[in-house]
This record gives sequence, structure tokens and C-alpha cells, in this order.
Amino acid sequence: MKLYLFGASGTGVTTLGRALGQALSLPYFDTDAYYWLPSDPPFTVRRPAAARDAALAEDFTAHPAWVLGGSLVSWGTQWLTDLDLVVFLWLPPALRLRRLHQRELERYGNVIFTDPTRAAQTQAFLDWAAGYDDNSCGGSRTLATHTAWLGQFTSPVLELRGDLSETQRLEMVLARLQKPVLP
Repeated sequence: MKLYLFGASGTGVTTLGRALGQALSLPYFDTDAYYWLPSDPPFTVRRPAAARDAALAEDFTAHPAWVLGGSLVSWGTQWLTDLDLVVFLWLPPALRLRRLHQRELERYGNVIFTDPTRAAQTQAFLDWAAGYDDNSCGGSRTLATHTAWLGQFTSPVLELRGDLSETQRLEMVLARLQKPVLP
């Protein structure tokens, strides 16, 4: 089984991906682990695309069934073949941004306020994330790009839009996996 989940930062892709991995006894892979090199502060040093692709290919070869979460929209289409289900998550922007503020504080503590460099990095990230829905963040990770991309999948797609609980999302994906796909 191959499941792919994506959406804006703060929509719960990682939370749902981990829950699905556990429920289905599958490994969960997060695109951030491939895109970013370990660094302090985190998420500041990009991994070269060739190394990123090689690491992802290695994990896919070692695990023929998996759950993958995160945006691959600009990584090429070679990763998204023979998927059993594609899941797109969307939350209202105000809720998503509240979640991101809380997540940043829980992850990093007060350093995101007290250290000027970290405060600037956090604010830049939150500003970028805020531009997802109105497409003002630049780059390929926008609602418009993701919505257009949804139409390109040949695999079944499930869109989970709105403020659904973690349990509701998990149940909806598992139910969709049980539903036979008609030709």
C-alpha cells in the first residue's frame, strides 16, 4: 500500500501520516526529512536535490508499502506512481495559522521570541505560511498549485477540508481505503 498526504503547513499532514502508519503498520516518511539537512536552527539548510531524491528512493526500495507526507509538487512525478490513495488536507487559514504559532512555541520555546535571529526566522516562516491560501508566499507550495495538482493524479484522491478531528480524519481515510474503486 502506498499513501500520499499533502497540504499546507499546519494542516495536520504529519499527525495524520503517523496515525495512518501506526494503524496500517506502515512506515511514515516526511518530505521535510529529505528536503532539509539537519541543522541548528532546524529547517534552514536545504539538501541538494540529487541527495534528497536518492535518500527517498532508498527508503521506497527498502519499504514497498508506506505512508508519505509533505509537498512533492516540485520534485517531479516519478514519486507518485501506483498510489493507492492521495489525501489532500485543508484548514481555514486562521485556524491553521493559530496551530502553527502554537507548534512553533511548543517545538522551540521562548527562544523564538528572545533570540533576534530565531524570532526573525520564525516570523519569516509564519509570513510564508500565511501566504499559502492567497498564493502570496511565492514558490510552488500554494493552494492554487496544490489544487491544480490534485487534478493530475490518476490515483484515487480524498480531500479532507475543514476542521475535522484527528480521529475523524483517520476514520475517513481508513474508510476510503476499504471502498472498492470502480473502473
